[in-house]
Amino acid sequence: MVKVPVRLVSWDEIVKWSWGLAKKIRQAGYNPGVIIAIARGGYVPARLLCDFLGIENLISIQSQHWTEAAKKSERAIIKFEYKVNLENMKALLVDDIIDTGESVILARDYIIREWKPKELKIAALQWISPVAKIKPDFYYLEVKEWVWFQYPWTRLEDVTQFLKRMLTEESKNKKEWKYIEIIRKFIEWYGIEVDEEYYKEALRTLIEKGLLEKRDEIFIVKV
Repeated sequence: MVKVPVRLVSWDEIVKWSWGLAKKIRQAGYNPGVIIAIARGGYVPARLLCDFLGIENLISIQSQHWTEAAKKSERAIIKFEYKVNLENMKALLVDDIIDTGESVILARDYIIREWKPKELKIAALQWISPVAKIKPDFYYLEVKEWVWFQYPWTRLEDVTQFLKRMLTEESKNKKEWKYIEIIRKFIEWYGIEVDEEYYKEALRTLIEKGLLEKRDEIFIVKV
């Protein structure tokens, strides 16, 4: 039984979804003068929308709610606050996915209050409708059952955090692991497979951070 449902997303899917989102924005007649990417997940979709909509101006805001893959903090925060004058511009706030929506709401309210755009609309590649506290003005896919979408720009980061969580939990009963055992358990936990380089680099990172120790061909959990 998969403990954390995960869906791998490819680069080709990201381009396809961004094209589809751009078409919806264009069909609605919304012509923003600036796109605002929510860091970090909104960077790639925002840049693609700039390309597909012919928009030159791109800025960002870091509104953060997830401390690690599929694990959120108690509240969203704005990091690195700064001011931009958008008084005469229509703006489009872009994120990859709206799950709880709390980071988007925080970013929206900050932008309206501090940057004062002429108009602000929200766009996302995906909207998890059953749990989101906000519905974006534009979205490409509505997701009706929660799943962690594993985007290509966070693959190593997520695999590292997934392995950390899995090995920490499993270490209650097992401290020593062979490489193949780790991979099999990872697939069992998350229901996905990634390229081997991600597993190896993630394990190297966990060793570097002192969470794992390697003796010969055995990985020993230190937490």
